[in-house]
Parts: sequence; structure tokens; C-alpha cells
Amino acid sequence: MTSLRVATTKVAKTNSVEPNFVTTAPLAAAPAVRIIRTGPRGLGNPTSDFAALLATVRDAGLLRRHRRFYVINFLVVSIVMAGAWVGFALLRGSWYELAIAAAMGILLTQYAFMGHESAHRQVWGSNWANDLSARILCDLLVGMSYSWWMNKHSRHHAQPNTVDRDPDIERDFLVFQEKQARELRGISKWLAPRQGWIFFPALTLEGMNLHMQAFRTVFSPGHVDKRALEIVLLLVRNIGYIAIVFSVLPLGMAFAFIGIQMAVFGVYMGASFAPNHKGMPQIPADARIDFLRRQVTTSRNIHGAGSTTLMGGLNYQIEHHLFPNMARPYLRKTSAIVREYCASRDVSYTSVRAFESYGIVIRYFNRVGLAARDPFDCPAAAQFGR
Repeated sequence: MTSLRVATTKVAKTNSVEPNFVTTAPLAAAPAVRIIRTGPRGLGNPTSDFAALLATVRDAGLLRRHRRFYVINFLVVSIVMAGAWVGFALLRGSWYELAIAAAMGILLTQYAFMGHESAHRQVWGSNWANDLSARILCDLLVGMSYSWWMNKHSRHHAQPNTVDRDPDIERDFLVFQEKQARELRGISKWLAPRQGWIFFPALTLEGMNLHMQAFRTVFSPGHVDKRALEIVLLLVRNIGYIAIVFSVLPLGMAFAFIGIQMAVFGVYMGASFAPNHKGMPQIPADARIDFLRRQVTTSRNIHGAGSTTLMGGLNYQIEHHLFPNMARPYLRKTSAIVREYCASRDVSYTSVRAFESYGIVIRYFNRVGLAARDPFDCPAAAQFGR
């Protein structure tokens, strides 16, 4: 076994869309980790850099389940949600109901975080129990399709930020590569150079989009695991929720309530997931990169007080990608190990504060969108209208 000295970690602050795997900026040294084994279970000559890291994390007991944390977390969120519904009933007819709507948007996002963790097998020991929990959280409580999420998110984890393979960087409302921007026409071409500024306001519609994706998935002709169950859960959730809101509140206030709740939910979800990979290096589809570097160099951590609770553990995106089934309470300790390990192998490890990451994301989208401009446009003419 070999003990590794704690090194100052290099932090990537680039938002280049070209493959770039060595970027620098200072980050405070991680807490000391006493032992890093030189191979799986202490054997020499590991078959990969990740094997030694995995053995160290496993031997530290950081891949165990932490059921008590998730049970308590679910109960706390559910008690607050019950209080929100009591407030909804007591404030009947008052415009203070919109504050309740905003609170529900936040609480539903917390349920979505737990659904994400159940889908990653972080909560229970059996696949069946994790699947059931995830379906209840996603379909019945939040109104998202668990099957849609699993299909999309599994492909993302396998090929994060990989061109033509990661569904999270496929062309949609936004473009993620310059070649996508050059193909744009009409209003999309005009919007592209400004898409960074549009991104966060557009998240107010993401809640609606997630609900639409859910029904589009369960009623699609392709294979959907446990389709009937998902349809029932989604119908009960959405019809029941809408019926309660419109039966209690005046028509205009009911529309405002649902609009505020979905807007807050969409912005909160987007603000939690967007910093993870957007603006980080993208990998060509045919590139040959080992698992450790593929996951670490394309991911960005967020540090700051309360980040783990506010972002449902997504702030430790690097550790989450390396160990997708790791329970949330173990991510912080694992981060210290991973930082030191990456420093010892000169692997770029990125960690920034939340608002710094949002600035990176905005600049990244705007810069990518500039490729949509006509290369023969005169900047002075555009500026002065000539």
C-alpha cells in the first residue's frame, strides 16, 4: 500500500466546448486521506486508475446504504408538504396562496431528488424496492415519468457530455455545439447568440415540459416498463391535483397557483441540474477515454454552505458519476478522497460556487450560439444599425 500526500487540486474554470482536459484554478487542499491503495483490494498493478479508487472508497465503507437518512428526509419533506396543504386550505381565496404554490414547487423538487436517488439504487437493498419508491416519488408525487427519466438519464451517465451520445447535449430548444448553431434558421438563428440569457427564464416552462414528456412517454408506441402502472399513477396525481386546486380557488387564482408552482419547480430543477455538465469539456464520439477521466473531466461540483441539501446531493456531481449508487450522506467524505486521488494523477477536478457556475453556463450558451451568426455580418453594422 502507498500513502499519498495531499495535493492542491486543480479546478477547471473553462467553458470551452472543445475537448480540453487540463484547466487550472486554485482550490483549497482537501482534508488528508491516510491511505490510497495501489490496486483493487491492495494488489499492485491495477487494471485501471478507477479500480484503486473504487477499492479505497469501498474499504472506507462509503458504498453502504443509509436508509435512515432517506426515511427521515422523506418524512421531513412530507410533513412540510402536509403543512403547505393545510395552509392552502386555510388561506382559501387569498393571494397569499401563491406563496404556498412556490413552497410546493420547492418541496416537489425535493421529492424529485429522492426519486433520482431511488432510481440510482441508493436507498434500498433490492432493485424492486428502489423501483417502487422511485415510481411513487416521480410519478405519483411529482408527476414525472420514471421510465422516461431512466431511459434518458442512464444514457447520460454512460456517456456524459459525449457528442452524439449524451441525450443531455442533443439539440433541442438550446444548442450545445457550434455545428448545431450553424444549422439554425429563422427565429432560432436569431435567438442562438442570446440563448444563455434566455436559459434561466425558459426554465419557468420546464415543469410543464416534464409533465408533457411524462404523458408522451407512457402513451408512446415503444416499450415502456410497467406502462399501465405509470399511466394510473400519473393520472391520479395530475387529475387529482388539478381538481383540488380548481375546486378550492377562484378560476384566475387557480391558474396562477399552478403556474407559480410549476415555474418554481422548473427553475429549481434546472438550477440544480444545469451546473453539473454544461460548459464543461465535450468528448468526441470516437474518443477513447478511460472511465475515471470520462466522468471526472466532464463534471462540475458545486461547493458552498447548504449545497448538498439544496441540490439533493447533485452538487457532488463528480462523485455521483463515479459512484452512482452512493448514498447522499457519504458524498462529502468521498469528495476528499477523489480530490486527492485526481491530484495524484493530474486529472482535472472542477469545483466552483453555485452563482459562478451559472455565469459559466450563461457565457457558454451565448458563445456556442454565436456560431449561428453569418460569418460575413459586419459587427459595426449590427451595432449601429447600418
